[in-house]
Amino acid sequence: MQVRFDQVTIQQKKMYYRISGSGPVVVLLHGFGETGSVWEGQQAFLSQHYTVLVPDLPGSGKSEAISTMSMEGIADCIALLLRSLTAAPHCLIGHSMGGYIALAYAERYAERLTGLGLFHSTAYADTPAKIETRKKAIEFVHKNGAGAFLSLAVPGLFAPATADHNPELIEKQIKEAHNFSSASVVSYYSAMMIRPDRSAVLKHFEKPVLLVSGDADTLVPSQDLMQQTRLAKKGYFYRLEQSAHMGMLEEPEKTNQILSSYLGSLVE
Repeated sequence: MQVRFDQVTIQQKKMYYRISGSGPVVVLLHGFGETGSVWEGQQAFLSQHYTVLVPDLPGSGKSEAISTMSMEGIADCIALLLRSLTAAPHCLIGHSMGGYIALAYAERYAERLTGLGLFHSTAYADTPAKIETRKKAIEFVHKNGAGAFLSLAVPGLFAPATADHNPELIEKQIKEAHNFSSASVVSYYSAMMIRPDRSAVLKHFEKPVLLVSGDADTLVPSQDLMQQTRLAKKGYFYRLEQSAHMGMLEEPEKTNQILSSYLGSLVE
């Protein structure tokens, strides 16, 4: 299925996106230190039955940073992007930081959504320890630059088995990370530190919720996502046993099966 690459101007800034396929609309949001290309395998697979939209978030890839780089500000930007492209209801699935943005979107625009997915992501706010870790990371970025920081951070997102058997996946992500500006990295971390707990979004969301964890993920533990699945009125929880925080790359075929099964449930 051919992917169309295009851009629109939102809030006087350029926003880049990929779109392909036809049918019900699925929006995939990438995480911190990534671009929409991280979902390439899933876009190709899902485009057989769905219209798949994958943006570069503001400040990532080819998209320019916006004036309000909060989770809420970026969610509003996604809402404007979608309004410019389609009036159709849509399912929104976010990886890591993309999940935080998806939750902010669901809090504001729940009536537009057919489903909501957290892929290695959480509705919980940062713990005090996590906030301190992010503050130290910001200090490092100020001193050494975004590229140096992401080069150190990216390998820890993958399972040890991936490092042993598919090191090229890690090398590719590190290479892409060198395109990030220090300003964007600091903006993202600052926004993630102050985001609120959005457990209530899961409790009140009327449509099915997808939660996917990686057994080797030290950033978003599986037990946290299992707890959050119980908050949802209709929650689907899946484990990726060979993955850490990058399941769409570490177990692409299983990820595709999970997404296909979940999206199929939305039309039953």
